[in-house]
Amino acid sequence: MQLTKHTHACVTLAKDGARLVLDPGAFSPEAAQEVAAADAVLITHDHFDHFDEELIGKALESRPELRVYGPASVVDRWSARADQVTAVAAGDVLEVAGFDVRVFGELHAVVHRDIPRVANVGYLVDEDIYHPGDAYHVPDAPVGTLLLPTSGPWTSLAESVDYVREVAPRRLIQIHEIMLSEVGQQSTARFINPEGLTQVALEIVPVGDSVTI
Repeated sequence: MQLTKHTHACVTLAKDGARLVLDPGAFSPEAAQEVAAADAVLITHDHFDHFDEELIGKALESRPELRVYGPASVVDRWSARADQVTAVAAGDVLEVAGFDVRVFGELHAVVHRDIPRVANVGYLVDEDIYHPGDAYHVPDAPVGTLLLPTSGPWTSLAESVDYVREVAPRRLIQIHEIMLSEVGQQSTARFINPEGLTQVALEIVPVGDSVTI
């Protein structure tokens, strides 16, 4: 399987001619192009940096074959397109465009006590790659490759370290990095590293690059 890193939280997974896009949001300039080429889209939650409502709405209208999955708070706005959209929740096991997908988690991480928490799910794809959205939820399943958010108003370096330790993936790839400068990303990677505080190194995959999983 090939994983292509896009700006911020968006990634594309490709295998056997099928393409799955996760979290094509407004911070990802590549989102429209990736959605246009995708067989299916997985959305973790309804924040704009993960979910571009206008983009997805137009794609559903122009491409009847496109399938979109996400929490009810995301997909219920397209209830008239029940054949194209599917609400998911923790515990669901799906086959999506040839990929096996398991759903974990329920809520977005706390930003501040005064800000309500929204629904947030994580996706484990092909029993390997886990995209947590905006949460430090630990799935009750082995994770081969963890996509780790490194910046945002809810993130914490200390919590990130503990999260990596608890999930214990064999591979760790940075996502959700747009609020960190290059220096900030490298600084984070020095902590999340076998020479620092974790047993696995944080990989900084340049935007637009692909890696084999």
